[in-house]
Amino acid sequence: MAVWAVGDVQGCLEPLDALLDGIGFEPGRDRLWFCGDLVNRGPDSAGVLTRVRGFEDAAVVVLGNHDLHWLAQQAHEQDPEVRAHAEWLRRRPLAHFDRDLNCLLVHAGVLPGWDLEQVLARAAEVESVLRDAHYRDFLADMYGDVPNSWQDELAGTGRLRMIVNAFTRMRMVDARGRLDFSYKGPPGGQPPYLAPWFARAGRLPAGCRVVFGHWSALGCFVTDRHIALDSGCVWGGSLSAVRLDGPPQCVSVPCG
Repeated sequence: MAVWAVGDVQGCLEPLDALLDGIGFEPGRDRLWFCGDLVNRGPDSAGVLTRVRGFEDAAVVVLGNHDLHWLAQQAHEQDPEVRAHAEWLRRRPLAHFDRDLNCLLVHAGVLPGWDLEQVLARAAEVESVLRDAHYRDFLADMYGDVPNSWQDELAGTGRLRMIVNAFTRMRMVDARGRLDFSYKGPPGGQPPYLAPWFARAGRLPAGCRVVFGHWSALGCFVTDRHIALDSGCVWGGSLSAVRLDGPPQCVSVPCG
């Protein structure tokens, strides 16, 4: 069995199929981890959802900001196929941890100051709301850049929005761990008071590797603690996968 993590697909079905052929994926044997943003900007979001749902337990999917935006757009859609996709998607987690692999899968990153227990607990708060019958109310209120720092006493919509932004939109943080959404380029070009979240997140278990996407300016890279997977497929870059159960290697296919 092989376990592969796949970057932001964003509705690009043909590159996804090409990538899965390239890594020799077999649903009955292997597993896929998708780091979020299955849908939205690309040409065939419905096709991607159909393909990934068809893998059943062979696929682990965490939610990205574009997945949540798509859910908000489809909140009152009556088409049976779209409703089925939405019902499946809103039950995906925000974070997934595998103790055997010692890997944590999220879309954007891990907020500095959160340990693994807090990561999973904060993710569960939003997951519970998304799986509730009144999830549309949350989707209507989730947009916004504030609050931009975590406080344990946060409550209500502000607390949920902060959690969502940390898991699905974060790139840069300041020295106090506050989110900053103004810079989207590669590390090195940001204002001096900002740093990538992964330069300041250090409370996870020893050896735990964070697998994430969202930041296309990073491309695909692998370190001892991080695997970045968004290589900009929807922008004409490539779609990438990294094997998690052995020596990591980045495999990419071009996207038109």
